[in-house]
Amino acid sequence: MSEPLPDSPPGFDDLSVEDQIDYLQSLWDRVKATADEVPVPAWHRKIIDKRLAEVRSDPDRALTWEKARDEIAGRLDKK
Repeated sequence: MSEPLPDSPPGFDDLSVEDQIDYLQSLWDRVKATADEVPVPAWHRKIIDKRLAEVRSDPDRALTWEKARDEIAGRLDKK
């Protein structure tokens, strides 16, 4: 982002937490509707390119989504 955002829109802090979440979800849905216009920083692309190159050079080290999800869930369960 180029400029800092204000703390919150007027009246936002007066909403219940549930309404604040709904508000944020509606904002996200508006952004998501134009996702193809959201810029991807060059440093994100570099990280993706590096990780793809690592997987392609040694595909046996890559985890399936299911395995990765299970490992993450297991770590969260231990907390």
